[in-house]
Amino acid sequence: MDFRESKQLISCRVTAESFAIKGSFRIARGAKTSADVITVSLFTAAGERGWAEAVPYARYGETITSVAAQLAPIASQKLTISDVSEICSELPAGAARNALDCALHDLEAKISGERVHSRLGTSTPKALKSAFTLSLDTPEKMGLAAAEASQKHSLLKIKLGGADDIACMNTVRKNAPAAKMIIDANEGWEEDDLADLLSVAADCGAALIEQPLSSNADEVLLELQSPVPICADESAHTTEDLEALIGKYEYVNIKLDKTGGLTEAIKMQTRARELGFGVMVGCMVGTSLAMAPAVLLAQSAHFVDLDGPLLLATDRKQSLTYNGDTVSPPEPDLWG
Repeated sequence: MDFRESKQLISCRVTAESFAIKGSFRIARGAKTSADVITVSLFTAAGERGWAEAVPYARYGETITSVAAQLAPIASQKLTISDVSEICSELPAGAARNALDCALHDLEAKISGERVHSRLGTSTPKALKSAFTLSLDTPEKMGLAAAEASQKHSLLKIKLGGADDIACMNTVRKNAPAAKMIIDANEGWEEDDLADLLSVAADCGAALIEQPLSSNADEVLLELQSPVPICADESAHTTEDLEALIGKYEYVNIKLDKTGGLTEAIKMQTRARELGFGVMVGCMVGTSLAMAPAVLLAQSAHFVDLDGPLLLATDRKQSLTYNGDTVSPPEPDLWG
């Protein structure tokens, strides 16, 4: 059923919410103590609600205020689904479009009684193994965190980009010898240090390295023979970015807050595979509502990093089920 042709009126509510992080979460660009999110809820007169969550991406100048302003034209108005869909298509890739696009997918599922994966023509989603992320810290603290996390998680993602990265890698490996390791530098490495850092990463058995260099200085990767596969994150936003990444990266990290929603993310994943890239599906630090659409996207990904809720002090009442190192698909009361 194509609800985009329906004349049924819906209303929209845009809210800002904040969820405390356990302690703090630090990457190369800084630390945060809360996940500040935008939630879009779409309502029909009959009471169906579709909703979704997005996390403004500070790296690209997004804030709660700026994302809310982008969504202001639909807030508290009566619009058709077609109207909302058109507004969504006019928004740029980013958090605002993500929240609106995923809320539309959820609303259409709720109206039809048909799950999103069925409407997309994909198979029933299954539980996935997700990475668990260790915040950037001193080598000693990261080593202790790795030892604890590896009791439940077989895939660890470690945030680097500081002065002690070599010591951090070695300590994490020593304290979690059996864990598979992803290294995420968040653009924090410099070209002069790259060879040494990659060599240590290889010695530590790293399976993947995310965005070692700034997206503005990654041309050097064209000439690099890296001993560890390299994944684009900050260099990869939408489908249009992919061809320029050929020869630099072997994988791309697809995040809904970068692509601007599930619709574009599906297109990007399809095109990435056509171009020969491996796919990682990642996330910002958010609640289960932000992860839910990404669990569908990640069903065929090579690497999955959807641990956002595990980093929070409290998740939403409607939440995903995490069991050890796996995350299960969302139930209808959450999303989809």
